[in-house]
Amino acid sequence: MPRSPVKIVKKLIARTRLNALIRSLRRKEQKIVFTNGVFDILHRGHVDYLTKAKSYGDVLIVGLNSDASARRLKGPDRPLQKQSDRAAVLAALEVVDYVVVFSSDTPEKLILQVRPDVLVKGADYAIDEIVGADYVRSYGGKVRRVRVTKGRSTSTIIERIESSGRDKP
Repeated sequence: MPRSPVKIVKKLIARTRLNALIRSLRRKEQKIVFTNGVFDILHRGHVDYLTKAKSYGDVLIVGLNSDASARRLKGPDRPLQKQSDRAAVLAALEVVDYVVVFSSDTPEKLILQVRPDVLVKGADYAIDEIVGADYVRSYGGKVRRVRVTKGRSTSTIIERIESSGRDKP
């Protein structure tokens, strides 16, 4: 059965409401997992990654790069989908508990605010490249790297779409 729009909206958390949410989760002794990304064209690799991330705890919070942040990181033609659409698609996934948009180039301030029990990033990042890893480990939190699904990436999808258009007269 599809998620109702009300349930999806409840998963979209403003930064101003995040502290109250975290306090509530801590009172309930929920193990909080945090990850982040642009999630421009959601694909199988994203689903595998988010499913694995969720397996490390009780609640998965996804930090989503704002449109401006994504442009700075990925280039002027990205993101292909606006942040409200990307957030809604992520929130519709059963494994994602909350989505919070951030506008900086890194999720460092968001990680400091959430103080996750587990910080997750793709295995294509070395541990010393993961923003917030030192902080999370400083209080006994865990940092996990998840293997990316081979051949599945937004960039690859974009390249295939662009090349298919070039082949036509």
